[in-house]
Amino acid sequence: MSVLAAPSRAKTLALVGNPNVGKSVLFNRLTGRYAAVSNYPGTTVDISTGWTVLGGGKWRVVDTPGVNALLPSSEDERVTRDFLWRERPDVVVNVLDAKNLRRGLVLTLELAEQGIPMVVVLNLIDEAMDRGIAVDAEGLARRLGVPVVCTVATTGDGLPALKKMIPLAGRSVAVPTLPPEIQHSLKSLESVFHESRGRPVAIALLAGDDTALTHGGVPLAEGQTDGSVYAAAERERARYAARTPRQILFESREARARELVAESVTQGGRLRPGLSQTLGRWTLRPWPGYLIGLVVLYAVYLFVGVFGAGTAVDFLENTVFGRWIVPAVAWAAERWVPWPAVRDFLVGPYGVVSMALSYAFALILPIVATFFIAFGLLEDSGYLPRLSVLLDRVFRLMGLNGRAVLPMILGLGCDTMATMTTRILDTRKERVIVTLLLALTVPCSAQLAVILGMAAGLSPKVLLLWLTVVVGTTWLAGWGASRILPGSRSTFLMEIPPIRRPLLRNIGMKMRLRLWWYLKEVVPLFIYGTAALFFLDRWGVLKILERIFSPVVKGFLGLPVQATEAFLIGFLRRDYGAAGLYRLQQQGALDLRQVAVSLVLITLFMPCVAQWLMMFKERGWKGALAITGAVLGIALLIAGGVNQLILIFPGLVL
Repeated sequence: MSVLAAPSRAKTLALVGNPNVGKSVLFNRLTGRYAAVSNYPGTTVDISTGWTVLGGGKWRVVDTPGVNALLPSSEDERVTRDFLWRERPDVVVNVLDAKNLRRGLVLTLELAEQGIPMVVVLNLIDEAMDRGIAVDAEGLARRLGVPVVCTVATTGDGLPALKKMIPLAGRSVAVPTLPPEIQHSLKSLESVFHESRGRPVAIALLAGDDTALTHGGVPLAEGQTDGSVYAAAERERARYAARTPRQILFESREARARELVAESVTQGGRLRPGLSQTLGRWTLRPWPGYLIGLVVLYAVYLFVGVFGAGTAVDFLENTVFGRWIVPAVAWAAERWVPWPAVRDFLVGPYGVVSMALSYAFALILPIVATFFIAFGLLEDSGYLPRLSVLLDRVFRLMGLNGRAVLPMILGLGCDTMATMTTRILDTRKERVIVTLLLALTVPCSAQLAVILGMAAGLSPKVLLLWLTVVVGTTWLAGWGASRILPGSRSTFLMEIPPIRRPLLRNIGMKMRLRLWWYLKEVVPLFIYGTAALFFLDRWGVLKILERIFSPVVKGFLGLPVQATEAFLIGFLRRDYGAAGLYRLQQQGALDLRQVAVSLVLITLFMPCVAQWLMMFKERGWKGALAITGAVLGIALLIAGGVNQLILIFPGLVL
């Protein structure tokens, strides 16, 4: 985990809070830089860094992963804890959800034990007021001994006051009262450290976190060794029988948090629920929750599959590129480029303009753009976490829980980033299963957009068959992996945000950055892939590869030989292979059966290079190779089975 080094004259400000309390929005407001603003927990997996000016001085602002505790039980919590210990920021801005103050104050009390100057932010204060919750911010500030500011991060309300308070941050006096036996144990463990700031490390050791000594960064007292410290911690923990020190520490903070809430929060009369609250409840119930989900998915299909992949693609491909750009470049190349090979490289069958740029900007860009808009609306509205609750029972059949829905849904945007966010899952078994499913059955945004484009205008049976096969494969692969891999499923706990009106400003920023990612990361791959095809074609390698793989492609899969190159380039990027199949469909080279088989195979096929490398990073080379072999075998077996099934029952697609 690397964080930008700050100049010596700059101070460091760390944003710390529970998941889904608005830290990343505040980060953007403070620094002017956008950092994955989403209405669901688990988005900020890595540390993000930006800069701002406060009180006439330059500050480094660090957005840490959302955590529920500093005694780590997940990688997110360990990252945040280690950052606070290693970097010792000058100020911590502790962001709380004003609607759920008790939960946030438990973390506040943990931060108070760290002895770092702090400012407490009561974010989402508007939603708290809508629910009849009134918070005495001034009274809470007196009890905590630190500044307390009320904000609405999405609108910027309270931000000027926050900026004024940050230089006035102080150390909290609201350290919870601990039982005498805990105090005795901590005093014994603190004596093994050379410095007084060893108390947070002593608390972690007493709670059973044996990594605290490695990450604490506090020198040991003279004569002490790591072994002697671990032995001392083990002796102290052995003194407790009925309740562990970790339980006692949590209960002490919980009790103090309840006291603070009782002293600072007033709950008004029962308010009449508004439309957003009513809709929020509906989306969490099986009925009409599943119906709402189907309506939402159908609306996405109409916007992305019909408008994006139909109207927009038709105009850009047939008019912009077909009538204007490609003929103009071909005319210029014929007139001013004397070398036939260079002309073919520009506008030939595998030309940079006629194929790469046409694919990137005419076929893929309008579909990806409309998908990004739809996905941004679902993110910003707070609807995505509700799918986690609705689908928790389904995921339990695969040895997972509803929390796994988050990386799976993120995979619809980018499977590479979703593979990285499997870190939010609590057990290794869950992380391996979700990594397998992301590589096998979850198409990324560009790939899904092309799939919707291929299915648009065809018989609904084709899309229904594809969806049935992909969902069935997902369940079978997850169920099988849950039976083979050792370990158990973790407990499902998730904070559900309210249904909110999406802000055009947030969606616009997401759209801009995601399109920039597409132009920067994906378009060059289209050019490189086309160049590779150009040279492979000129050297005759494509013909050789087609002959090698044609028995599988043409015989077992029942596809035209030309589809081979789409799958070969799919190793570079799956959406590029999907675009090649899309072009074959538009040229009339694929019938309904072949379209259905192509949709299944390009969905289940090998992950792109970027995702493949991320799998190596996250799961190790043995795990990545095992997942790769499983994906390739399952993809060919399922696609071939679909081909044989349609040959026997052609009514499945007709």
